[in-house]
Amino acid sequence: MLPFDDIPSIRAFASIAEYGSFSKAAESLHITQPAISKRIALLEENLSEKLFDRLGRKIILTEIGQALLPKCKHILETIEEAALLANNMGGKIEGILRLGTSHHIGLHHLPPVIREFGQRHNNVELELHFMSSEQVCEKVLQAELDMGIITLPLSSSDALITKSIWIDKLRVVVGNNHELAEQKKVDLKTLSGFNALLPEKGTYTHNIIEKLFFDNGLAMTTKLSTNYLETIKMMVSVGLGWSILPQTMIDEDLTVLNIPHFSLTRKLGYVQHRQRSVSNAAIAMMSLLNERKN
Repeated sequence: MLPFDDIPSIRAFASIAEYGSFSKAAESLHITQPAISKRIALLEENLSEKLFDRLGRKIILTEIGQALLPKCKHILETIEEAALLANNMGGKIEGILRLGTSHHIGLHHLPPVIREFGQRHNNVELELHFMSSEQVCEKVLQAELDMGIITLPLSSSDALITKSIWIDKLRVVVGNNHELAEQKKVDLKTLSGFNALLPEKGTYTHNIIEKLFFDNGLAMTTKLSTNYLETIKMMVSVGLGWSILPQTMIDEDLTVLNIPHFSLTRKLGYVQHRQRSVSNAAIAMMSLLNERKN
């Protein structure tokens, strides 16, 4: 029988299942690895069942572990909702705010936001998780993140609320020594004949670019794909191909191509779950972001 009164052990179990690692789970819970191992041993003893198979360094759930995980997550979510309700009724802005964002936004947009948020609300512990915008949306939907600050999708799940904060102007760029750098004007058809260095297929930014070419009856020749725009910028600067990058990333190492009638933007902003209760800390973060809307 699942020991519902042993919340620390249940939390340890769910965390190990998420990270696939005792050490990473212990770090996320701010306890030692022996402590988290002891919690799992106690849980397995109470259940008289093994929850994890240890295959070398790999940790995988047993059949009973897979069956119990959704129920344990539900228990933890219920406790979290109750704590959130009590905290909100008290009007306090404190606790943990689990925030997901992309590396680009984390580097180029979030630093002043995080700094000001910390100054205003020093009782909030901010957990910042870096991943693709698509992964952030999925984790918000699964209630594993409180909110996300991401490249907003062209269309999103009805279960998500999205709010645009920044409009990112995009520019077609090449390295200064690229064959196209000296041309005064370049059309999309010409561009389609050269190697493109783009975010991975299926990402929101890739979808924006792909739609632009599709609407003009053109295909792209993609040489390399990566989710890291900083890596793409470096590859473009050394002449490996062209790309479309935010205006904020353009410097003396890149040449912006003049493409007649070209105008492309993407929206950056926050996402939250439509049906989940929102903590005072999340409300405070959204309020701060809304102040910076452009």
